[in-house]
Amino acid sequence: ALAPYVEGLGLEVTHREVVDSQKVMVAMLPVGETNIELLEPTSGDSPIAKFLELRGPGIHHIALAVHDIEAALARMEAAGVRMIDTEPRPGAGGTMVAFAHPKSMGGVLVELVEGSHH
Repeated sequence: ALAPYVEGLGLEVTHREVVDSQKVMVAMLPVGETNIELLEPTSGDSPIAKFLELRGPGIHHIALAVHDIEAALARMEAAGVRMIDTEPRPGAGGTMVAFAHPKSMGGVLVELVEGSHH
């Protein structure tokens, strides 16, 4: 999946990391003030492998930077948003993350991210 982004769009992979807890390889490609994060399962039973099996390739989620993930989680829960993660957990690049359930977000899986994605 990297070739069209690197060779076609001329983007550069600035960070690669295996997130063992999610059984996924992450590649970060910055575009201006944003990053494209490409995910590759490292195991057939990873959440990403299951997603690909059910839906095929495509956008998995969008990530939104937050300054205080605990406060963001409290705000989401107070607003009645169903959360997949009720506590922050480690993400790629030393970040802390939490996901909102797509059923509460108009069908979109939304990741809250505190910290820097290289």
